[in-house]
Amino acid sequence: MAKLFKNKKSFGVVVSLVVVALLGFSYMAMRNLGGNGDALLRIRGRDGAVEVAQQVLDSLKSVGVESIPSKALADTTFNVQKINRKWARGLGDSATVTYSSQVTVAATSSNSLQTPAPFELASHIYAKQVTVTVFWNFKGSKQSIEVSSVIR
Repeated sequence: MAKLFKNKKSFGVVVSLVVVALLGFSYMAMRNLGGNGDALLRIRGRDGAVEVAQQVLDSLKSVGVESIPSKALADTTFNVQKINRKWARGLGDSATVTYSSQVTVAATSSNSLQTPAPFELASHIYAKQVTVTVFWNFKGSKQSIEVSSVIR
C-alpha cells in the first residue's frame, strides 16, 4: 500500500476539479447571504407596517367615532406622527425603519342616521369608514400598505 502513494507526486485532475467546484459553490452561498438578509428585512418591514396600521386603528377606536374628524360629503385625510421600529439583524447589527401613516376617513353621509325632532332633523353618525396607509422606505424605494376598517 505504501508503494502506491510513493509514486503520486501531485493531485489528479479530477480532485482539482472537485475542489474548484466546492470553492465555487461556497463562494455563491456566501454571496447570497446578503440577499437573504435583505429579504428578511423586507418581510420585517412589512410586518412592522401592519403593526403600525393596527396601532393607529386601535387608537382611533379608543377615542371613539365622534372624535375622529370627518366631513359629510367629502373624504377627510390627516397624517399621524411618524413611528420607528428597530430589529436586530444578527451579529450585533440592527436596522431601524421609520413609518409614516396617513388616515383617510370616508364621507359620512352614508353612515349617518337622521331622526326627526320637534324643531329640526337631528343627525347622528353611527360609523366611519377609515383607511390607514402606512409608508416606509426600503433600499431607496417607497413601500406602502393599506388597512381599512369600520369604526362604530
